[in-house]
Amino acid sequence: MTPSYLLTGTLLTDGTMVGDAAVAVVDGRIVYAGPLAGMDGEALPPLVHLELPPGCILLPGLIDLHCHGAAGGDFPGGDPEAARTAVEFLHRSGTTTVLASLVTAPPEDLLRSMGVLRVLADEGLVAGIHAEGPFLSQARCGAQDPRFLRDPDLHLLAKLLEAAGGHLRTMTYAPELPGAEGLVRELASHGVVPSLGHTDADTRTTADSLATAADLVAAAGADGARPTVTHLFNGMPPLHHRSPGPVAACLQLAADGRVAVELVADGVHLDPETVRMVFALVGAANISLVTDSMAATGLPDGEYDLGPAGVVVRNGEARLRSNGALAGGTATLLDVVRRTVTSGVDPAGAVLSATAVPAAVLGLGHEVGSLRAGLRADVVVVDPGFRPVAVLRGGEVLR
Repeated sequence: MTPSYLLTGTLLTDGTMVGDAAVAVVDGRIVYAGPLAGMDGEALPPLVHLELPPGCILLPGLIDLHCHGAAGGDFPGGDPEAARTAVEFLHRSGTTTVLASLVTAPPEDLLRSMGVLRVLADEGLVAGIHAEGPFLSQARCGAQDPRFLRDPDLHLLAKLLEAAGGHLRTMTYAPELPGAEGLVRELASHGVVPSLGHTDADTRTTADSLATAADLVAAAGADGARPTVTHLFNGMPPLHHRSPGPVAACLQLAADGRVAVELVADGVHLDPETVRMVFALVGAANISLVTDSMAATGLPDGEYDLGPAGVVVRNGEARLRSNGALAGGTATLLDVVRRTVTSGVDPAGAVLSATAVPAAVLGLGHEVGSLRAGLRADVVVVDPGFRPVAVLRGGEVLR
């Protein structure tokens, strides 16, 4: 039986901060979260008080919607043990809920990887699968292998859905491709969140596609579910005052609360000023902080793989060996939260964008993403500098 715990410190959840607070955990669930003075200790079983350094902050477990691996493990590679190694590292680093992201590859490789990740999802180790491709723009492929990109193909989609066993949760697509509208409809009908990205679309095409996706997801999904934008700014034309492109539409729809935009706020993919600007424009409630992390996360510089592509990491920056394109990130989600805070974003907003927002996108707000009674006991304890102190997942102490 999982021990019962009491954690005390400053509570930071759901966009609010509560000082001199407590979180009580019994049988892997939160039974109390709030001011310490308001907790009725007599109504609870004996609790083990976790000793924490002074000044600690208690956060919900972090949720990453876009992650290709870590600690030498590469989700697209189709190696079960490597995938488990990555998941174990991510959980211990504070990312207690993770979507395992694939990259564009030959159909047979995608199907094999789906089958491997399906097992991890069945075991509850990952929250599902994110397919970044193959229905993406050749012009904005980034680190995606252009040899395997293709127009939306509902027959292939059906095979991917079957291989995933109900665990395909999000898919990145380019809205300008022939058949994209049918793809979005099919995704939504199967409970898969469309995520617009790796696109060369104009503003109107982007806006129309996301508006349609938002309506479909709202009609079919859980409360708060909505489409996302895969790593806003990256994998799309830059915003220009005479040709605003997809960025303008994405920002507008995010400001209206109809989509959530991903930001890879790792100091490499986006300048801190850009991160602060997006938070000011659309609000933390419409942003999902992500890592886009790959196998090098948690490891030294060197040579790694991202699906079928070779990657060189120097000074923590991952780029394709073939053409120098950015090839994912090497930061953990807690690193991203910390860098978002140091860029000038309010800590409560930064944490919200890494917890409650992605939880709602996945329709999991009833289970994770917040510190409140009834939810799974995923707790990340950090020091005042947002460096990790302790991590609980499902009430189990991982570090």
